[in-house]
Amino acid sequence: MTDLFEASGVHPPDAPLAERLRPASLDEVVGQDHLLGEGGPVRRMIEAGRLGSMILWGPPGTGKTTIARLLAKAAGYQYQSISAVFSGVADLKKAFEQARVRRAAGQSTLLFVDEIHRFNRAQQDGFLPFVEEGVVTLVGATTENPSFELNGALLSRSQVFVLKRLDDTALDQLLIRAEGSEDRRLPLTPEARQALLALADGDGRYLLTMAETLFALPNDPLDVQGLAGTLQKRAPAYDKSREEHYNLISALHKSVRGSDPDAALYWLARMLNGGEDPLYLARRIVRMAVEDIGQADPLSLLVANAAKDTYDFLGSPEGELALAQAVVHLATAPKSVAVYEAYKAASKAARETGSLMPPAHIRNAPTKLMKSLGYGAGYQYDPSTEDGFSGANYFPDGMERRTFYAPKGEGHEEKVKARLERWAALRAAKVEGRS
Repeated sequence: MTDLFEASGVHPPDAPLAERLRPASLDEVVGQDHLLGEGGPVRRMIEAGRLGSMILWGPPGTGKTTIARLLAKAAGYQYQSISAVFSGVADLKKAFEQARVRRAAGQSTLLFVDEIHRFNRAQQDGFLPFVEEGVVTLVGATTENPSFELNGALLSRSQVFVLKRLDDTALDQLLIRAEGSEDRRLPLTPEARQALLALADGDGRYLLTMAETLFALPNDPLDVQGLAGTLQKRAPAYDKSREEHYNLISALHKSVRGSDPDAALYWLARMLNGGEDPLYLARRIVRMAVEDIGQADPLSLLVANAAKDTYDFLGSPEGELALAQAVVHLATAPKSVAVYEAYKAASKAARETGSLMPPAHIRNAPTKLMKSLGYGAGYQYDPSTEDGFSGANYFPDGMERRTFYAPKGEGHEEKVKARLERWAALRAAKVEGRS
């Protein structure tokens, strides 16, 4: 049941500052001009007078709930909301039935579903007939990637709009509104005010919650150190099982691959500060050494493994420095995917020719029968030859020689490449001499 405060549009006097400052129109929403500004897709829906179902995807505190409420108000729809955290099938059925009754009376319903990704796949399927029939216009809010968390059928009936984290300009607009509402300036030095924006990390609701705490203090301005002592820094927004985890590990890996040690250290620190398992990071660092560096700097694999062993031995926080050292070593090492590509090509060839036998001269001959069949006949022990290289054929009988490993000559592979070229020339000369 709607209470008197909600019906009148007036907030109760004890409402949090963030609630009291909720925008009253879409023009007051900050930081989402790409959706709500002139020519934005959501703005065009309002101007056309008809809303389509949509998914609002973005970080916490960027205005998803507020936008849904204001869309209903601007389009003249009845606003109804449920939360996937607290609602079940019975709540959904009730919401759809109420919307059907309104529709019969000529009233459209905007059904706002907060945390829509928390509904399971079967529950999400339950939305489909009501969205298709136009019983409700669905506006779902999620902090998780809809591609992973929502049914394809539901996504095909909705537009996905991405909300941006609030930048410093948008956050400062919120502080100015808060100061106007309280009729006083925040008790902060200019440096501390900037630090407050950084603490908010793009979350407008969190910023206003911190501002409300500061308004309760005396008027003596706090400096950065005083601000840090007054406010408890929140944990980074990081979920090891969600998309953020994969985004950050991708950023770390690609920074190493791109030879940027500074960016690589930043992403490493972000993941460690977010509570990532350091041994997971150690495993990924080892993978970077073999995948992106390989024979260009064989030492990288030893460094990566040593970092893993060091962390195992020291634990946190001392062991984390070994991971940082490995990341810097890998980022500054020459890069080569020659081994990586060679193994893929060799694996493909092995699948295609998996029944071919080794040539007789390199087969073991532990019995007289095997020797009589020619096993081991003519084998040359390469280290004892004049060139230290026999030029013999080591591929299977019936398979032409293939080149899988083709280094470009980065780092250590410069010498390897020269050696391979010398051997190729010797092999060609020996083959020609035998013919």
